[in-house]
Amino acid sequence: MKILIAEDDATSRTMLTALLKKWGYEVVSVEDGKKALDALQDQESPRLAILDWNMPGLDGTEVCARIRSRETSDPPYLILLTAREEKESIVRGLEAGANDYLTKPFNHDELHARIRVGQRVLDLQESLNKARDALAYEAMHDPLTGVLNRRAILEILEKETSRANRTGVPFSVAIVDIDHFKKINDTLGHQCGDDVLVALTRVMSECCRAYDSVGRYGGEEFLVVSPGCSDENAKTCCERVRNAIASTPLPTRSGEVNVTVSIGVAVYKAGAKSEALLGAADAALYQAKKEGRNCVVVAETGQTI
Repeated sequence: MKILIAEDDATSRTMLTALLKKWGYEVVSVEDGKKALDALQDQESPRLAILDWNMPGLDGTEVCARIRSRETSDPPYLILLTAREEKESIVRGLEAGANDYLTKPFNHDELHARIRVGQRVLDLQESLNKARDALAYEAMHDPLTGVLNRRAILEILEKETSRANRTGVPFSVAIVDIDHFKKINDTLGHQCGDDVLVALTRVMSECCRAYDSVGRYGGEEFLVVSPGCSDENAKTCCERVRNAIASTPLPTRSGEVNVTVSIGVAVYKAGAKSEALLGAADAALYQAKKEGRNCVVVAETGQTI
């Protein structure tokens, strides 16, 4: 673990650095509060800091207060070193944002024990953050394919619609439907059908731009929301997806399976609402199926959206 030492006295700083390195820690040492604050705000900042109370520039309590004013889910653990033993000073330091304090001169074993306590707190904090991130991911992603789930992709569509209404910059929404998917489930089984869905979303995601959003709309239907796409661009992007899927055998537990998709696309027009865009894309998808499937149809400009 990396530990920051902020101590203006060179002798104390050198002694503390040697002690922490002996215990196996990586050490970053600075001599004033301004450098301590900079180090704690760096991209690779130490997770634990030992701050002297009295330092030039910013004292230890000011550093604590400024660090605590930042919004972060991974705050550092701050230990304040002070020669002040009165309770009022200790309370002031803790209220400023210090996690712990140690009075000078300190016992080496006590310091080591307090650092280990800090490390346990940081490890717990990291575990909680990972659990929170995992729950957030599960809440927004389809458990089978790993792409966005229905709620998440519809939220993105709503945001893009609001953005387009403010800026006038167009975007497209496409409904991608696997042709004759029921036949795959009926002849090869639902597990094979699941394999097709997983493999297809991988191909589709690879064809889309990094800032496009792909989500499972339901069953064998997917939504693709593409910022900045006009009618022509949307048609080109969707043709790329359609062609890639049609030309790529999809691996399944029953062997490789070839599928095609039909795609209906709607492009934002001034004042359009997300529900109307979905309706226009759905109508275009229906037209693609009428035209024989394995094709892309873009909703006509004159169509009500």
